[in-house]
Amino acid sequence: MRKLLTALAAVAIGASVLAAPAQAQDKKYTIALIPGLTTDAFYISMRKGAEAAAKVVGAELVFQGAPDFNPVTQTPVLDAVIARKPDAILIAPTDKVQLVQPLKKAADAGIPVITVDTFIGTGKYQTGAGDADFPLSYVASDNILGGRIAARALAKAIGEKGKVYVSNVKPGISTTDQREEGFKDEMKNYPNVTVLETQFNDNDANKAASQMQSVFARNPDLAGVFGANLFSALGAANGVQQAGQSGKVRVAAFDAPASIVDNIKSGLVDIAIAQHPAEIGYFGVLSAYAHLTGQSIPASIGTGFTVMDKSNVDKPEVAAFIYKE
Repeated sequence: MRKLLTALAAVAIGASVLAAPAQAQDKKYTIALIPGLTTDAFYISMRKGAEAAAKVVGAELVFQGAPDFNPVTQTPVLDAVIARKPDAILIAPTDKVQLVQPLKKAADAGIPVITVDTFIGTGKYQTGAGDADFPLSYVASDNILGGRIAARALAKAIGEKGKVYVSNVKPGISTTDQREEGFKDEMKNYPNVTVLETQFNDNDANKAASQMQSVFARNPDLAGVFGANLFSALGAANGVQQAGQSGKVRVAAFDAPASIVDNIKSGLVDIAIAQHPAEIGYFGVLSAYAHLTGQSIPASIGTGFTVMDKSNVDKPEVAAFIYKE
């Protein structure tokens, strides 16, 4: 129900923005988008969606970010953007704790903040509670739901029995924390599936591959692995391949860059959960513009998922959600 309401709210924002009075559009607003990193296909797709929305409302979009997903490198970028005094900031925070105070500087400077993809604090904004509820809105996939979808797909692929584990980046990243949470919670509905201890790989695919081989050595009856982000999934998938277990140990990946098509067709990856990053960027810009033109916006807007596997990855309605390079 919450997902339906936030989707309807997003549609309502789009309608209200397009119906905004002409005089509200006399000012050309500048909206900055700070991605988690600049080179990832997910954020490139998000940028394309944001650019499309900016064109619709006549805003200028500034895209500026760091080359890696790291609060140490993202914070100086944020400081530089704040110094440019944009009318609003959209940002994918790289840490839900470490980005609170840097973003507070933007809010204190009178710059509205909307988080996209990832969040700070608990992700529940405008509640009047805590020191991280000041962003106006959080526009993103429902990552707990995404983890649940991955669990259902992987459970089906392994015949609803066997051992599985989560290959994750590191604790403290809002999105991957929630994907793991949703995955583990959903797997409780499958009594014949055992979830082993999570392996953290620091976004290093080689480490994820090595960890997978170690898990398999301890559990030769391993049936599946869920990669909570693409690096985790591909690293684990390479580990499966190196162990000679392709087709036996099933791999579910989160995210869908162009390379995922070949990975699915070759059997390296069995399932991919595609987010809709272009929608995130589009509704992020529309939300910022709506706020700047005096309209109210919801504190949370959810976007959807598409499940890809060998049976549907070539279908146009599915291939449309492969991330743009």
